[in-house]
Amino acid sequence: MSHLLSTIAAHRAGRAVGLYSVCSAHPLVLQAAMQVAQAHGTPLLIEATSNQVDQFGGYTGMTPPQFRDYVMELAAAQGLPAGRIVLGGDHLGPNTWQQLPAAEAMAHARRLIEAYVAAGFEKIHLDCSMACADDPHPLSDAVVARRSVELAQVAETTAARLGLAPPVYVIGTEVPVPGGESSLGGGVAVTAPAAAAATHAVHRQAFADQGLDAAWQRVIAMVVQPGVDFDHSAVQHYQPAAAAALSAFAASQPGLVFEAHSTDYQTEASLHALVRDHYAILKVGPALTFALREALFALSAIEAELLPARQCAALPDALERSMLTQPRHWLKHYAGSPEAQRLLRRYAFSDRCRYYWGEAEVQLAQKQLLANLDGLGGLPLPLLSQYLPAQYAAVLAGELRPQALDLVRHKIGQVLAAYARACSQNGPAAKAPPGAPGH
Repeated sequence: MSHLLSTIAAHRAGRAVGLYSVCSAHPLVLQAAMQVAQAHGTPLLIEATSNQVDQFGGYTGMTPPQFRDYVMELAAAQGLPAGRIVLGGDHLGPNTWQQLPAAEAMAHARRLIEAYVAAGFEKIHLDCSMACADDPHPLSDAVVARRSVELAQVAETTAARLGLAPPVYVIGTEVPVPGGESSLGGGVAVTAPAAAAATHAVHRQAFADQGLDAAWQRVIAMVVQPGVDFDHSAVQHYQPAAAAALSAFAASQPGLVFEAHSTDYQTEASLHALVRDHYAILKVGPALTFALREALFALSAIEAELLPARQCAALPDALERSMLTQPRHWLKHYAGSPEAQRLLRRYAFSDRCRYYWGEAEVQLAQKQLLANLDGLGGLPLPLLSQYLPAQYAAVLAGELRPQALDLVRHKIGQVLAAYARACSQNGPAAKAPPGAPGH
């Protein structure tokens, strides 16, 4: 049995266990996630989204098989066995092609599903909730379910044709805006149990109508809104009492768990509560690149203390120039005065700057920053204490080397370690490898 299925089975058998899902393609984030998986003895679920990775390359420039190979190469370098990795596809459907007529958008979506399944992605989130160019707004539940089942049929056929194990499915689409809300305002509402039941029932019937009863048995999770989200500067934390009726619905459905999106910036106590309340798949993304940015900015501050300005990489300035030159990833998200926008570009929880780490100027500045710091023969402990205090403590404890990349991965890993603890009942993990976050 796969790690995914065995974890869901254990949860349904009464153990408060789950899986954390890493939604990022950044190599330092993925390396940190692999170190956390090793340190805590957990499987590692890594997911690609429909606009990030598709049959045309997505915004990462990678197709599904290229993303798979990229992840496996990173895992091999980190010493994480390939068998510990689960690959998933998120929001797979016509999302990227909403501006096209439905027939054309769904043709692209069918090829998208085929590419993901053929590349060995085990977990498929079927998401056909978005209206296309010639669709009414909003789509009915019946149309969403019918289109989702159309894609499930492609997945089943592809797996059978290639002799692959058939995938497992996630249904449901009641999720926050990717990357967080522009403003939480009065907050997001918890999904009503009746709405969750209706989504479940209409999908079950649509699978049955197409003779996909065996595939329906592999629908392991449903996306709902547990009342968690974040905007640029605030976080809505999980309130178990508000979601008690929804949790009771999950408990009443054999073999089903909930998948929670946008769990970024939740407290560790909230993560434990979510898993306990049947949100057995916790997705996280922007909080990881937020920690990456914090670490790199901290290292830049240390660089500025140690080197003349003319020798400094000035990474924050390079990032700012790239974002101003190519504003498409943040301009419609960040309102306000020029100064307010500047602060949001750098520090917002929504972390739109995550789209710019791959830009040539930014990569060059990051490479120079790391080379500058490594060329110093070690970072002064007082500056580590000032700018990276948690990493300073780990260095003093002998758990971490004071090397730039190790410090970055450790800071990202601290975020993920909370997820690993929340999802695991395995007790204390083995001693962390060099550069990995401890407990």
